[in-house]
Amino acid sequence: MLRDILSGKSGIDPSQLAGAAGLPNDPASVAALMQQLQGAMNSQGTGVDWQIALTQGQQRAANGQLTATDEQQTQLRQAFHIAALWLDDVISVAELTLEPRLMTRREWVTATMPLWTQLAEPVATSISDSLTRVFAEQVPEEMQGMVANASQLVRSIGGTLFAMQLGQVVGQLASEVVSGGDVGIPLLGEQQAALLPQNVADFGNGLDVPADQVQIYLAVREIAHARLFRHARWLRLHLTSAVTAYARGISIDSSRLEELAGSFDPSNPEDLRQAMVDGSLIQQQDESQISALARLETMLALVEGWVDVVTARATIRLPKADAIAETVKRRRASGGPAESAFATLVGLELRPRRLREAAAMWQAVTDAVGNEARDGLWAHPDLLPTEQDIDDPQQLVARLTSAARGEPDVLDDVDQALEDLLRDDGAERPHEE
Repeated sequence: MLRDILSGKSGIDPSQLAGAAGLPNDPASVAALMQQLQGAMNSQGTGVDWQIALTQGQQRAANGQLTATDEQQTQLRQAFHIAALWLDDVISVAELTLEPRLMTRREWVTATMPLWTQLAEPVATSISDSLTRVFAEQVPEEMQGMVANASQLVRSIGGTLFAMQLGQVVGQLASEVVSGGDVGIPLLGEQQAALLPQNVADFGNGLDVPADQVQIYLAVREIAHARLFRHARWLRLHLTSAVTAYARGISIDSSRLEELAGSFDPSNPEDLRQAMVDGSLIQQQDESQISALARLETMLALVEGWVDVVTARATIRLPKADAIAETVKRRRASGGPAESAFATLVGLELRPRRLREAAAMWQAVTDAVGNEARDGLWAHPDLLPTEQDIDDPQQLVARLTSAARGEPDVLDDVDQALEDLLRDDGAERPHEE
């Protein structure tokens, strides 16, 4: 069937299959899809060709792309300069060594695609493995000799489709994000801050806020995000490792896949499209995934909560800061179409669910011990507040205020019991000459 479709001998409309896969179904895009799949059929490789994702993303991002005017560039560079000065008053982390960048949508796709593919690769591998396993299990015994070549064909075409879908999602995201750190994870390098002038302008449309205030506010958020990841060098790897640990556990529901294959009507691929959109092909999370997801959500909440608190303090001079902050919160809470598509594709939402509580915790810490002690908690993973600290910041505040006064650490019940046990053990041990 695949060979017939790709050679044009089948009565199946390729545009319907493109639409089912979440790809554009205009003639040019369908022709490009057929060309990519024909190449996949002839490929001898075993991995996903991620160059396809980059090409798709760049092409999608270039649609409707505008180049920033000289005036916009000047205004945004000035906004970055003001943002850096204002942040110096409210944070104690080092300045960036790289100049902030102004990016087009296409440049953003090019710069961020390496990390997107790193996050997506475990899922692509899982999907390919599941497809080939189900295929091998369902092939009649007399045809087992043909399975090896056919499995490779299915894997190649499946990987190509996945790469094309990822490219489309990232390309669409490029029209929605306003900065390098807009989705929470550090898509750019640990010292790189960036704004997308076209999207910054779109963000301000419809707001009763002067453009320069929007520019400064978003520049403050972006530089705060980049400076945090420069200060906490371990944090970028920690976050991306948490995402990939979750993604590696993703597996496909073989029974759902078999059910879909048994009832699949190529001339009416709506069931396939719906299964890909609603994520029903992905199995329920297991315990390790639930644990990995909890760690990831806590980490994202800590990062975004810290950025919210320091941004609020740094932008107190802006008359409309509260209105802009409210827009950021609504935008983050709802997510955009591309973010939803990525959540379906990788089975993961990149939104911190406990952001409000984390921001309240950071505010309490700031009020109690100041900026330097607050930011010192990012020095090492072991110092970072826990989920329990987000639930009840008072014990964390008590520990930090005691340390600031030079007093012994305030021990919780478990630590106190351990301390008592060790003290008793030492007292009972006979003195050795």
